[in-house]
Parts: sequence; C-alpha cells; structure tokens
Amino acid sequence: MADLVYLPATEALALFRSGELAPVELMAAVVERAQQTEHTVNAFTDRYFEDALDQAREAGDRYARGEARPLEGLPVAIKEEQPIAGLPWREGSTLLRDNIATETHPIVERIMAAGGIVHARTTTPEFCCAGFTHSDLWGITRTPWNPDYSSGGSSGGSGAALAAGSAMLATGSDIGGSIRIPASFNGVVGFKPPYGRVPSMPPVNLDTYCHDGPLARTVPDCALLQNVIAGPHPMDPASLPAQPPITIGGITGLKVALCMNLGDYPVEPEVVSATQTAADILRDAGVKVEEIELPWTREEIMAAAWAHYGAIFAPMIETAAAGREVLRYTRDFVERANAAGTFFDAMMIEGKIQEDLAKVFTRADALICPASGVPALLAGEDYVDTPLVVNGVELAHHLEAPLTVPFNVASRCPVLSVPSGLAQNRVPIGLQVVGRPYDDATVFALGNVVTAANPWYVSRYLRPQGIA
Repeated sequence: MADLVYLPATEALALFRSGELAPVELMAAVVERAQQTEHTVNAFTDRYFEDALDQAREAGDRYARGEARPLEGLPVAIKEEQPIAGLPWREGSTLLRDNIATETHPIVERIMAAGGIVHARTTTPEFCCAGFTHSDLWGITRTPWNPDYSSGGSSGGSGAALAAGSAMLATGSDIGGSIRIPASFNGVVGFKPPYGRVPSMPPVNLDTYCHDGPLARTVPDCALLQNVIAGPHPMDPASLPAQPPITIGGITGLKVALCMNLGDYPVEPEVVSATQTAADILRDAGVKVEEIELPWTREEIMAAAWAHYGAIFAPMIETAAAGREVLRYTRDFVERANAAGTFFDAMMIEGKIQEDLAKVFTRADALICPASGVPALLAGEDYVDTPLVVNGVELAHHLEAPLTVPFNVASRCPVLSVPSGLAQNRVPIGLQVVGRPYDDATVFALGNVVTAANPWYVSRYLRPQGIA
C-alpha cells in the first residue's frame, strides 16, 4: 500500500486511463493510510472518506465512458482556510468553532470541476499567522519525517498529508512563506504563484502579499494542480489573464544566482550543504550558477513585513476575534504588527528590495536560496517566551528563520520550494527557486532538475520513517 499512496499523481492518472488502476482502489489506499498515520501526524480537520469513496467509484465510471477530467479521481486535501459553502470554516480558532462558510473559494471550485475529490480538509495555526501548525482547536500537526518537529505553517496540514501519503495533491496559501515552509519541512514541492496568477476572494485578493497555490510530492504534480487553479476569475478583478499551461521544459543556457543568506539571514551548516548540493546538481546539468550577495537585512525586511501586516492582516484578525481572547502566538503577531511603522514606510523598503532583486535578474534567469535557515521548528513550541536560535543567532521572531518573506514583498516573482536534502534529524531541507516576475516556467524547469537527482518518495530512504 505504501507504494500506491506515494504514486505520483500524474502516474495515477495514466493508470486510471489505461484501466490498470481504479480510482476507488487508490482512494481506499489513501483512506487506509490516513487512518494509520493521523494519530501521529494530525494533518486533517475534517474527513469526508465515505463520500470520497463514492465519488471515486463515479470517477471510474467517467473513465469507462471516456469523460475523464484533468484531475479525475485524485484525492485532493484542501487547506481549511479556503472555504467550501455549507461546511465548517474555522481558521484554526475556537472563536470560530461554529462558523459555516457561505461561499466556495475559486480554486476549490476549479479542483472539483476538474474531477478532484476533496477527501479531507487540512490543519492550520490560528488565523494562519504562524510558521508552525498547532492550535487549541486542532492540536499539533507534526512532520511525518520526525514527529518531534512541526510540519511548518501555515499550510502545515497540507504538507504533512502529502508526506504521510494521505493525500495525492493539496492546496495552500502563502502570506509570508506559508506554502514554502511546509514544503521544506515535509520534503514536498510547494509553489507560491506570482500575485494575481491564482484567483482568490475579497478582500485578501487585493493584498499583494497573499497567494493561493498548490503543494504536491513532485514538480510535475505541482504543475498539474497549478494549471487547474490558475487563470482569471470573474469575482477576482486582480486575477491575471490566462497563460499557456506550465510544461516542464529544458534548462539549456540558463543562468542562476545563488544567494545563501539573502543578506544576513542565519543559515545552519546542514542547510548550507544541501543548498550547495542543489547548486552542484544544476551545474552538472549545464546551468551556470554564480554565488552572489544581496544588500538586505532581516531587520529591514521584517520592518516592511510587520508594517504591511499591521495595515491589513492584523486588523482582519482583530475583526474576526471581535475583542475575544486569541492564542498567545496570535496575540504576539498582532501586537508586533500594530507596533510597526506605517504602510508608506513598508512601501519604501519594499521598493528597495524589489529594485535590488531586479538588478539580479538583469544577469540571471533565476535565484536560488534556502527555504529556511533551520531544517525545522519544534512541534508544539510557539517561540513566544523561548527565542529561536539559528546558527548561533537569536531571532526576534520565528518568522525570521525562513528566507521566504522577501518574496512576498517581491510578490510578482514565482517561487518553487523543492526538497534539497535531509538533516541529521531526518527532517527534509528545502530550496527556493525564485523566478523573474511572472516567469513561472523557468522555476518549474529548474526545480524539476533538482528533485530528479534524488528519488523523493520513490526511494524508501527518501520517505518518512517517523510514522507507521
């Protein structure tokens, strides 16, 4: 069964089409896997297994009639933050325990219309405001690779489900790394699309830091889901016109800039080594890789981010909480954001960051860097009273550990997070591949080269050992 649940989604579709595998067989295996692993991983908020099995049988009939759609019969886990009309929508907070969604998120509509089967919803931290996933409502979500460590956040349940084999594809959202951090901590692939590429819902569709996107175990699988959810939507005026579907192209003649610390981000030696290995893989494939420095500091990047969050994200949390008590990591987030500078202050810093990055792209087709300076965060720790130390540097906030926030600032840049190595604690290490604005195809081509060099989830060594 383990081999079946780790089957790439693209291969599962081919087997469905040939009749060698029935959608209900795959769904039954995924359901069984979830029942075996959820007591440790805790990736799901809601399970719709019986209905999913019924839909999988119907998918088999569609294949028999020659009516299969792009995701026909695949189990897809949906981040609970993304609402589905008529179902609970609690955003990780006990304050919203009884809340029911009245609308369905555009990407969920598209997944269902493409034949994807929503068999479960995935956990988040409260109001998606942390780089880990635990809450009073749902408990602690752990990476299947080593349950002592967090699955990351805020799309932690989606990343953990993919790593556990209890989903074939999953959705996430990213306002400061919330797709890329779980991708890194769980050894899967996550894509932060450029702003506007994937439609969202008001008012967050107007926030340039916000991105909905796909997670998967392989780069082609990630492209498969991205092609389904991307494109203009009549209810999102910020959504971009349609582009050709992403295909995994060649890398001949590409030039890549390697920046290990994006200025002064501390990076653990294991992460440095894995990132250098990824750079060597690209060099061996014929890519010209040049190491560079960027004139950035964590202080200025986070100053911009906190001011931006203070103008948009924190008021949204306060509105939802309506004066009631939130978890202490949520309160700490809101207080930091509210104490930050003005939105104009943020824009001045953001302009500088984007200008510096534009200069890099005058001489390189893409930038690579670590996804996080530390392989993982401890499960259940909120780092409010206990400072996080990375490579001897004490951080002011745990969101300074991932090297992801700069690319929410530079929101038009597509970023693909792919696994690049394993730490000594057997938690995966992630690499970010950052493209020029709206150049999605290049990051998929480069990311595919890196992941193809190691058989993630095909080799038994490159599968989680921390679960049944």
